[in-house]
Parts: sequence; structure tokens; C-alpha cells
Amino acid sequence: MYVKLIQPKMEKRPMDTEIKIHMAPPLGLLTIANLLRETHKISIENENIQAILFDDDPDIVGITVTVDVLPRAIEIASEFRKRGIPVVAGGIHITTAASTIPDGSFDVLCIGMAEGTWPYIMQDLAEGCLKDNYICSGNLTGQDIISPAYDLIDSDKYLYCNVVHTSRGCPYRCDFCYNSSASRQYINRPVQDVIKDIRALNSHHIMFIDDNFIGNPSWTHSLLKELKPMHLKWNAAVSANILEMLDLLDEMKESGCQSLFIGFESINPNSLRDVHKKQNAVNKYDNLVDAIHSRGIMINASFVFGLDSDTSEIFQSTLDWIVSHKIETVTSHILTPYPGTALYERMKSKGRILTSDLSLYNTAHVVFTPANMTEEELYQGYLWIYRKIYSFRNILRRMPKSKNQILPYLAFNLFYRKFGMFTDIFCKWISYKRIGHWGQIVSKYNRNQVMVRRKNENKNVS
Repeated sequence: MYVKLIQPKMEKRPMDTEIKIHMAPPLGLLTIANLLRETHKISIENENIQAILFDDDPDIVGITVTVDVLPRAIEIASEFRKRGIPVVAGGIHITTAASTIPDGSFDVLCIGMAEGTWPYIMQDLAEGCLKDNYICSGNLTGQDIISPAYDLIDSDKYLYCNVVHTSRGCPYRCDFCYNSSASRQYINRPVQDVIKDIRALNSHHIMFIDDNFIGNPSWTHSLLKELKPMHLKWNAAVSANILEMLDLLDEMKESGCQSLFIGFESINPNSLRDVHKKQNAVNKYDNLVDAIHSRGIMINASFVFGLDSDTSEIFQSTLDWIVSHKIETVTSHILTPYPGTALYERMKSKGRILTSDLSLYNTAHVVFTPANMTEEELYQGYLWIYRKIYSFRNILRRMPKSKNQILPYLAFNLFYRKFGMFTDIFCKWISYKRIGHWGQIVSKYNRNQVMVRRKNENKNVS
């Protein structure tokens, strides 16, 4: 059978350019493709980079859904269903908030991991008895996780194709996060499966895209032992309690860690308590930053604004903290109560949800009534802090002390954030793949410089 898999187009946030949607391919769809392609014909269409073909007559369509693309996903589904083609909706929003999906939007809802649903969907399709819902049991293990079909990626369309997932889910349950859903499980893949994916990519620079790379520290130790002799440069996302695992942080550095994405979320401890972000301790943030920077690792800090204990003063105080601690890159969000989360249910019960237009739920719009500032103050503060962080003055003030980090730091802050619109034009001219390859060359060069310096240091010691 012919299976068409679709990623709906996302709406860019105010600070985003086309580079954002060309950053990396959709691994979820590539995983489904690899799961099915031995016995079925597969096509993948990412609407962010290409138009959807509605007239090529697939036997079934699968659409991956995040909350903000749900309206567009329903439009796409309608077009195929008019043609008598059944449509399956899956992805994180369907898994987290299946009960909120409007009746009649899709033929099938795929809830949970694809490995535990899609084989049954295809079997029932062949027998003409598709069900309304397919729910993955909680019995799957890391060994059941399928590698993405990397060979199906149109590499000219993406900056980075060297993306790897080592796990599914997150062990924590923060109120505002999709992972607060009880239906989301956390499991690690076998270490050798991860290494196999890395070798298949044939790249010196790997982006681990897990929700939490250190969700199972003992497993992470095992992976790092395998990474060390591979001489890679890699990035990952970790929780703030990495401060309690300094031996693991040392191993991460030794195995090639270049930067870490961390959800600091807020410098206001009351705000963190409001959403049960218990793994974060604001009074330890200074030590956390020092521990990471002292090991030559850069930080991509994520912040959420509009938490109930936030006032309009939070923007200036956060900016001051970011600049004084030389945080290399920052991702900011307006608090967004995703349907299916504890935060959404709490706000809905108090009448604080302002709109049901889910296309606005992309962390760049105010969709609820803030507790201690106006909606306009929250939105304008969100725009203001982005402008300030990536002003020339603050880019210079946040410059890393390590010479090896200056080039990648400037590449991100200038060519991605400050002048992203012009960089995107350049990417379209010579291809995203080549720009991404240039970034990997820079990364490899920096890695080699570090290795040379270490060898010289070892000679001096001996």
C-alpha cells in the first residue's frame, strides 16, 4: 500500500525566519517510514519546505500534530477525506490531548508510540476494519524503538540532518509541559542502537534531540563511554539537576559536548513552584552556570514568561541575569497552557483561557489571562527581551571567554538570530545543506583545536 506522511506547516514566531523550519527533518515521520517501508510505499511531505500533493492517490495518510498545527492538520485531512482517503492523526498533541480533538476531524487517532500503533493500523486497513483509536500499550521498551529512515531525508532542504534521539519522553511532570500527560512514558534506547544511528549519519557533529539526555544518568554514563573514542562534537538538552552529577558533566565534556540546552524557565523561585518545576533550584543557578562554563560548554537557556508569580519586572531582571552570566544563547517563550496538561486544566477551571484558536498556541501569543501583569505587558515584554538579548551591545557583553567558542557563538547570535533573514536568503541561494556543512566544519575545527591543546597540556604535565 501507499502511505503518505505529512508534517503540517507551522506558523513562525516573531523572531523566527525560514531557517527555523529548515533546521532539521521530522524524525517522527521518518521513524514511521522506516517501520513500514519494507512492505509499503512511503512518501514524506513536510509542508514547511514543500507543497502538499493532494492528487497522488495514497491508500492512507498520516499527519503528525503539535497543538499549534492542529487547525492546519484538520484542513489537510479534510482534503484527503473528500477523496475517500482515510487520515490518521498522531504525534505529541494527539497523544497528550486526544479527548480534545473535535469529532470528525480525522478517521483515526494514533495515541502513543508509532511502533505500538502503526503496524496494527496497516493490518486493519488491509482487512477493511480501521478503528477510531489505536492506543500504544505501556509495554514497549527501548528495544522496540525504530531508527529513523535517514536515507529518505532530502538533505538539501535542511541545515542539520545529523539528529539522533536516544530516548522517548521525560521522567519529570512539570505542569505546563506536554510531558505532564500520564500517557507519556520515558524509555531509553539500547546504547548500541544509538551508536549505529550515529555511524549511519557519518558526521562529526551530532544533535541529540531528547527531552532530557540525562533522564537516566546510569544509561547516559554507558552511552558516553561509547562516544569518547568517536571524537564527536555534540549538543543535547538536560535538566538543571545536572549540577548534582558533576562526574557525568565531566564525561560529557570529555566525549565532545559542545553545548547544553537547559530549561531554566524562570529566575523567580515562586514561579517555578507554581508549576512544580521541582528539579530546578534558582539558588543554585549561579553554580550551575559556573560548572558548565568552567568545562568549556556553552549554554542555550530557555525561559518562560507569564508564570503566575511573574510581574512586568521579570523581563529586566532576567535580561540582567543572562548578560551577567554570559549565557551564550537564549530561547524565550510566553507561558502557553497546552490542552491535556495540568496547567491548562487549572486555568480552564478558573476561566483564564482567552482563546480556543490553537494556531496561537505556539508560545508567541498570550492565550490566557496573566495573574500579575496585563496581556499587553506580557507580549511586549516577550518581544523586548529578545531584542535586547540579541542587540549588538549584549552580544558583545555575552561573548564567551574561551576562544574556541567565539566562532560558533557569533555564528548563532549573528547569522541565525540577528541577521537570520539575510542568512536564509543565502541558504536558499547555495542550499541549507551547504550552510549546515560549513557549520560542521567550524565545529570540527574547534574540536581539533581542543584536542591539540589537550595533547600539549599532557606533554607539559609529563
